[in-house]
Amino acid sequence: MKVAWVGLLMTAISVVTQSQANSATSQQADVQNVQLYLQQIIGTGSFRNHQNIAELNRVSAWIKEQMRLFGIPCQFQNYIVNRQNYRNVVCSLNVGGAEKVIVGAHYDVFGQVQGADDNASGVAGVIEAARILSQEKSHLSHNVEFAFYTLEEPPYTNTEYMGSYVHAKSVQAQRDKIQGVYILEMIGYYDTALVQEYPVGLKWIYPSHGNFIAAVSDIDSRGLGENFCAAMQQLECQRLVAPSFTPGLNFSSHSNYWNYDIPAIMLTDTAFYRNKNYHTAADTLKTLNLEKMTQVIDGLVQTILK
Repeated sequence: MKVAWVGLLMTAISVVTQSQANSATSQQADVQNVQLYLQQIIGTGSFRNHQNIAELNRVSAWIKEQMRLFGIPCQFQNYIVNRQNYRNVVCSLNVGGAEKVIVGAHYDVFGQVQGADDNASGVAGVIEAARILSQEKSHLSHNVEFAFYTLEEPPYTNTEYMGSYVHAKSVQAQRDKIQGVYILEMIGYYDTALVQEYPVGLKWIYPSHGNFIAAVSDIDSRGLGENFCAAMQQLECQRLVAPSFTPGLNFSSHSNYWNYDIPAIMLTDTAFYRNKNYHTAADTLKTLNLEKMTQVIDGLVQTILK
């Protein structure tokens, strides 16, 4: 958010196979799965920023293979920036529906950081949601597209080179058949202490503690946020609804869909308004609350199934 290759791949292939997935409780996210995904995304000593294309390619290849193990085919969406090839990963869970929902997260980082919360947490959330939905395929009335974006972070934030911009532009002709887009942007950091900050004018309306997930939408997308918060069973959910031109509301991939009149929301722990490890070396796996991450994933899955 603005706001060894062979060895890793072989390990990644063994993370969660479909047979292992079938042993999990129906429609529930699993902490151990999430932890394994996070470890694979973060990797060992290399950073998935825009200058390290080899690491971006490692992560995107692992995502594609992991989704294949769930029975969900993927394609790379390739594009060129400054004579370099970058790629989104776009995966389709097709049930023959006339409409679809999109679930997405960016997988790149800013600078030389692990980016556990920003945004390995979001990517892990999309992957675990995909695992569950692949098991519940018979209960889906619409198709689900899973999108994993590159180049969300500076220096490409709010430019046409963002992976989410490229993807949103590619689906604009289908917008009448897209029920909504759910962007997972930092979903792993929680604190019961009174640490929560807000943009100017909001602190009197929302909680002072940092123990909730936020659903951020523009006016046209407010129904998506309402449905998601209604599906949350354990973790508190707060909705922020504001015009799309509100300062600070366009800090992630969701705003690129708004530009094409496609309803979209961002699910977030509020990033730097709560997590002071944002864009620093302190954004590590040990700072995340994996149990609460699974609660967010479960809420998302229930929303999509309904």
